[in-house]
Amino acid sequence: MEEMSVGVPTPVARTTGVAGNRVAPRDLREWIMAVEPLGQLQRIKEEVERDEEMGAITYMAHQTINAPALLFERIRGCPPGFESLWNLIGSSVDRFAISVGEPTGLTVMDLIQRCKTKFSRAIPPVIGDGQNAPVNAHHMIGDEVDISIFPAARHWPGDGGPYIGTADAVITRDPDAGWLNVGCYRQMVHDRNHVGLYLSPGKDARLHIERCWSRNEPCEVIAVWGVDPAMFIAASQTFPKTVSELDFIGGILGRPVELVKGQVVNLPYPARAEIVMEGRIDLDAMKLEGPFGEFTGYYGRPEDLAFLVEVKAVHYRDNPILTHALMADYPANECSLLYSIARSARIWNDLDKLGMPGIKGVYCHPAAAGGFALTVVSLEQRFPGHAPQALALAAQVPGGAYFSKWIIAVDDDVDPSNINQVLWAMATRCHPAEDIDILRQTWSTWLDPSQNPPEERPYGSKALINACMEHRYLKSFSKRTRLRRAVYEEVAAKWQTLGLAGTPPKLWALEE
Repeated sequence: MEEMSVGVPTPVARTTGVAGNRVAPRDLREWIMAVEPLGQLQRIKEEVERDEEMGAITYMAHQTINAPALLFERIRGCPPGFESLWNLIGSSVDRFAISVGEPTGLTVMDLIQRCKTKFSRAIPPVIGDGQNAPVNAHHMIGDEVDISIFPAARHWPGDGGPYIGTADAVITRDPDAGWLNVGCYRQMVHDRNHVGLYLSPGKDARLHIERCWSRNEPCEVIAVWGVDPAMFIAASQTFPKTVSELDFIGGILGRPVELVKGQVVNLPYPARAEIVMEGRIDLDAMKLEGPFGEFTGYYGRPEDLAFLVEVKAVHYRDNPILTHALMADYPANECSLLYSIARSARIWNDLDKLGMPGIKGVYCHPAAAGGFALTVVSLEQRFPGHAPQALALAAQVPGGAYFSKWIIAVDDDVDPSNINQVLWAMATRCHPAEDIDILRQTWSTWLDPSQNPPEERPYGSKALINACMEHRYLKSFSKRTRLRRAVYEEVAAKWQTLGLAGTPPKLWALEE
């Protein structure tokens, strides 16, 4: 039995999923094979420019919800066969479902329910023979490194440079405890062997780098620039700071993540990735980076110092695919639906772990700055203060604390994913003078354009909005109008016979 470089025993590799668990695509190429027959991937065969044009095409094509992912096959200035995939998840519930090994056709709340289980399951990674790993088909080491061959791009005209890391995964090690973190952080190309790594305050990789520097040590780093969707989803989320996301990625996949030992740094990297970088951040190595068009729909903080990574080696597959995530307003924002589903499941799991009863649903709306800024919790009120307690916890649990501004509680007859119902509940059940509380000095981000001057941005605030019926008057509160279940089912059964288009809507609340 082999051991990971962190000293944790690693189980023998398995070729099939864990018994009883649905298995997700093994890598990005299996995922493409799954989504393309469904019309969820479109190949762009015309030659395109790296700077601005790919971003413009993606933004324009993704003004429609459920637009397919875009695979650019010919990119000016890149070797033949080097491709670029943009917005792999996009606003498609089906593409997210395939990414985590679930069937297509689920509602967003059904998918969140299933992700609750997946995101709480841990399957440790395995380390295999690097000689046969697909990512080790080609190597650039030392003086051979030249990352300009890959289709890094300026997404927006005001970007400070071409970005190679957007839909990515960055692996670092906690220098004290030894566990590995996987996070999604942007990386701007400086030259053939240097990238700038931007990290918001409090992010795990930043804590690792700062801790290494406090020990007068450089920090080693792995960056996956062509990532499989399940790893991208997990890397984008906030897990406890004392566990490795690699275990949770295995849980999402339904099988262990396949790793190989690093060839230059003492970190493992994914065997089936498209492109992997091994790098090092020397003591006090910083360089100006940015700005970058971010998930808020604005350029992020002005150009400022960011960590400078020296690229020591690059490994890549035959005909590698560089993955890009366009940050924009919804629905063209790659992280909107991704964060909406994954963050909702994480917050719901956190509430369950804390013993919060009666939670019927959690939803982070994708239009609210990439699923970050607005969280809705639907609950059955069971005791005085139940809704305010759920609000306070949802605002600050690990899965939901970062950046969120608006946390809304609604009763269990309100579908939290239906913004029309949420607004109706706010209009008819919330008394602003009594039902809104504010949390101050909360964890935010340098990317929040509402906080000025920019140095104040890491400190935010949150509004807790109780849009539930007042608990002390539940019995006398005005009764809402609802369809009787028997009538609903009768109408739904003859929907097509009535000549009505599509399928009957799934209603959250019915009269029994």
